[in-house]
Amino acid sequence: MQVYRLLDIGSGKPPIDVRERIPHHLIDIVSPDYHFTAGDFCVRADEACADIAGRGRVPLFVGGTGLYISSFFFGLSDIPPVASAVKEQVAHDIAAHGLASMYDELAACDPLFAARIHPNDRQRIARGLEVYRGLGRPLSGFYATRNARVSDDTLFVGLSVERQPLRERISARVGRMMADGFLDEVERLRALGYGSSLNSMRSIGYAQLNEHLDGACGLDDAVGRIIIATAHYAKRQMTWFGRMPQVRWFSGEDQDGVRRCVDDWLQRAGPAG
Repeated sequence: MQVYRLLDIGSGKPPIDVRERIPHHLIDIVSPDYHFTAGDFCVRADEACADIAGRGRVPLFVGGTGLYISSFFFGLSDIPPVASAVKEQVAHDIAAHGLASMYDELAACDPLFAARIHPNDRQRIARGLEVYRGLGRPLSGFYATRNARVSDDTLFVGLSVERQPLRERISARVGRMMADGFLDEVERLRALGYGSSLNSMRSIGYAQLNEHLDGACGLDDAVGRIIIATAHYAKRQMTWFGRMPQVRWFSGEDQDGVRRCVDDWLQRAGPAG
């Protein structure tokens, strides 16, 4: 979500002073009504990596969006466009029959893809069904032709945190976001015409506050839902990255261990890594 301009507090963008001191890429690059995809990310990230390498530096990918990380390093298929009518029908069927029923349909036609996603992941359930209905081929079937960028010199570092401390940190972070004016941010976005149906405005935090502003729930309830949704997302992140054998895991507090790991890698791989 940090790619979207104006989505600042809810996306947890690094402070301006940090971004001035340490160059960041792919932040504030599209408007909130742009449907940014993993494919867009790969193209923009390739450009950023070329720029960084051209300055004699090593690109550092930071974040927890498993789909984007996997798409860039392990490849993303060139999937033909799906007709708008198919997308509209899938959206209609999800609204009419419910997400559970549509997940069952996805599991029947594309069990490999269904096994990789959460049964409540509306966006990816819709995408899987759109591809199968529109192209007659399961989304997982495109993976064999993916363009991978990973090499033996790619270093993956994962930070683990115990569940209870993580939940406490999530709760504290959401509290800070609200104190910093998160609700005002969502109200400003809506006033500018960026409605709750946009992909950017359906992300965690923005979705719940939009529901509050639409009268579907109270503010305290919305904040509680943000905390729960974030905790669920964190669990899915750990599951996703836990399946990657390349990741070297460290405690979130073990900064010295991470530094040693990175230093060893730099000495072995060098700037070309």
